Amino acid sequence: MAPSIPLFSVFMSPEAIARSVEVLGCGFIGQGPQVEAFESKLKDWVTSPHVLTLNSGTSALHLALRLAGVEHGDEVISTAMTCMATNVPILANGARIVWADINPKTGNLCPKSVAEKITPKTKAIVCVDWGGYPCDFTELRAIADQHKIALIEDAAHAFGATYKNQKMAALPDFTTFSFQAIKHVTTVDGGALICRSEEDYKRGKLLRWYGIDRDVPRKDFRCEEDVLEFGYKFHMNDVAASIGVAQLDHAARIVGAHQKNGETYRAAFAGREERGLELLDYKDDRKSAFWLFTMLVDNREEFMKFMAERGITVSQVHARNDRHTVFRDFQTELPGVDAFSTRQVNLPVGWWLKEDQVQHIISTVDEFFPKSR
Repeated sequence: MAPSIPLFSVFMSPEAIARSVEVLGCGFIGQGPQVEAFESKLKDWVTSPHVLTLNSGTSALHLALRLAGVEHGDEVISTAMTCMATNVPILANGARIVWADINPKTGNLCPKSVAEKITPKTKAIVCVDWGGYPCDFTELRAIADQHKIALIEDAAHAFGATYKNQKMAALPDFTTFSFQAIKHVTTVDGGALICRSEEDYKRGKLLRWYGIDRDVPRKDFRCEEDVLEFGYKFHMNDVAASIGVAQLDHAARIVGAHQKNGETYRAAFAGREERGLELLDYKDDRKSAFWLFTMLVDNREEFMKFMAERGITVSQVHARNDRHTVFRDFQTELPGVDAFSTRQVNLPVGWWLKEDQVQHIISTVDEFFPKSR
């Protein structure tokens, strides 16, 4: 039977469609008033005045590394347990990746491992909120401050998550979001960079558009302006931004649905360790956005086949990066990644699930991993 409950689904509001059609017909579709409107709404969401919208989350990471001063030959500490988009920008900036290990009970970077990997060449730490569960930011912030290096958060999974009652972007020097198709909030494709300092924000605003200052009065399409340093074509356009403006009106409901389903699963599947199903360790001082609902399971291949036969799509979603040929020069022993990557699998958890589908997923997992008696 073909899977009938998808792992991901794209949310697109009628208002977003209408706004994008209006922009497409207005005669201006580049970076303009819609981008400004989207950034204004995002500032309220992330409670930061330093928001830059971009054409992708990958571009946001690339720009964050540039602003952090990462250059050819520098080292960046990162996690292998993530999407390729996290680590490719490190190579694109000419740096070397130093893999730190993860906590196999959360999928997030282990601060102790990070501290052990610091060298005089380290310029930044890149951490990922696996599945939407926030990293140990207090510990990572202390390490970054001690060694005077940048802390960069890849929050592609974590839109709407909170850490110690604060929204993401409170502690890192740079936080990046993705608005790619299947994220909590999509602009079809897009991303955002939140800068901790005003100086980085102002510089990033230049670098996202070739290094050209778009805010100064122009005389002849800025032909007279001197460009001080090279930048990129990383900016967002008004079509994508118009979608984002409308989508944000639904963000709280979307994230809330993910969180409700995730907590329902956690309550339903607790205490199954002896049966071969283990939940991740979640602390009370943070709240996951539940972009993924990750479980650690025995007999993963059998479990995935079992679920598919019953109409439920499950997946690992991301493979460990360090095994890819492109990263072959940086391989090292990562026992936490070994333990996590061989057992992790993800259930559908999103806004699109109906109550009977949630219960079908629970009962199907119960069938494969019965409750302990």
